[in-house]
Amino acid sequence: MDMLWSGWGDPAKAAPLPDAVTGLLRDLLGVTRREEGIASLDAVEVPASPLGAEALAALADCVGGAAHVDTGAESRVRHTRGKSTPDLLRIRAGDTADTPAAVVLPGSHDEVLAVLRVCAEQGLSAVPFGGGTSVVGGLAPEAKRPFVALDLRRLDRLVRVDDVSRTAVLEPGLRGPRCEALLNEQGWTLGHFPQSFEWATVGGFAAARSSGQASAGYGRFDEMVLGLTVATPEGTLETGRAPRSAAGPDLRQLLLGSEGAFGVITAVTVRIRPLPERRTYEGWRFPSFEAGAAALRALAQDGPRPTVLRLSDETETFIGLAQPDAIGSGDGAAAAGCMAIAGYEGTAADTAERREKAAAVLTALGGEFIGAEPGERWAHGRYDAPYLRDALLDAGAFAETLETAAFWSDVPGLYAAVRTALTDTLTAGGTPPLVMCHISHVYENGASLYFTVVSAQGEDAVAHWDTAKRAANEAILAAGGTISHHHGVGTDHRDWYAREVGPLGVRMLQAVKAETDPAGVLSPGVLLPVR
Repeated sequence: MDMLWSGWGDPAKAAPLPDAVTGLLRDLLGVTRREEGIASLDAVEVPASPLGAEALAALADCVGGAAHVDTGAESRVRHTRGKSTPDLLRIRAGDTADTPAAVVLPGSHDEVLAVLRVCAEQGLSAVPFGGGTSVVGGLAPEAKRPFVALDLRRLDRLVRVDDVSRTAVLEPGLRGPRCEALLNEQGWTLGHFPQSFEWATVGGFAAARSSGQASAGYGRFDEMVLGLTVATPEGTLETGRAPRSAAGPDLRQLLLGSEGAFGVITAVTVRIRPLPERRTYEGWRFPSFEAGAAALRALAQDGPRPTVLRLSDETETFIGLAQPDAIGSGDGAAAAGCMAIAGYEGTAADTAERREKAAAVLTALGGEFIGAEPGERWAHGRYDAPYLRDALLDAGAFAETLETAAFWSDVPGLYAAVRTALTDTLTAGGTPPLVMCHISHVYENGASLYFTVVSAQGEDAVAHWDTAKRAANEAILAAGGTISHHHGVGTDHRDWYAREVGPLGVRMLQAVKAETDPAGVLSPGVLLPVR
């Protein structure tokens, strides 16, 4: 099933906001319902594909026939941009400026190579497309020529499992649930559960350097990757002959996070873990974000480390966003302080031991155990926040997220700087916001901060947010944070990424692209500026 063209996920799961939330938005933020945009996909006007018969025939020859090259309006709209709030506002307004000229569906590594060669010959660009979940402009290239969306859904196999080495080879078009189900059938789990899990793909996880909600226990996706096969306009790259190597720089780390700019990932070798016997999630309350962060740091540094560990600040806890299905119920408002979620996955003995020892640490550092229900409610609604975002947009609110990471010593300053930048900028623009934050991923040396911003849309919500996002990006760099922890760079973060890695770093990456993609076929303007 394809995602909703004008929002997130399964249209059947969309639900309006409770009346209590609508009233709160009106009274607190001045949100009023705006005129509806384009109501149906059929009403979106899409220009005819600019591709001629010769180019279309050449592409069809690459992928087994014309059935796998789609120039229809519906398919092209569904492959237009990603799922950030500006992306949705633009498509709801009928803006098809970033619509691909065609959607091409290769079925093998060799077919991907063939498509890239044809694109180079025909003067076309190509943008790899997995689940379409990018929120940083990764699917909206700065193309000066027509581009095709290279949809990888046909590459959707679990190729093999090595039970001895505990590895699996996955194709990039596998969506999260299907990948997990195939591994579960053989007694294994990948353990990668980002909020986009239901729709994002294995290739996207690797290309964007994804991080799942259970990263405290299973690690980030880049830590799971042991090998990659990549198709480029100049040929094939194979990386990962062994779990670790001293044979020069690790090319896997160069390709992970490259967002399709250097090549198209066609196979991923990953580390797998035994399917856990038990999964348990629970809630804790801390008197302040500072106290909660100190407790999370203690577990991250000295253990025992839960599989899931996250902390909402006072505002997010009050609103109830830590448990999306509780919003509007009044449960969040009744809870003072900050809510933390701790989850444990593994054998019965291991989970019991870690829970007991972690509880002692959390209690000693000011935490109050508030039972299993908050944790179970979080787990039940962990993939629902994007649907809530759509409902907020429908009600006339603006809702968007951004994230960053820093070393523990820089986290307090980073938290304050980003909140201030967002609050001051949006308030000055006439739409005072509600800014919420949680620690979403923890490490021995630092943590990730994930911000959610809700305000009235204003006269031009896209331009208004652009100003606020730029201010937040400046605050992130000034406070010592990274421009992205797990959403990626895309086009939205590219200029700040260039400042983060410096001019020499940009030239090094451009040199890599010049070798793998000398004609600039792949994702122009994504990750790196067009030369």
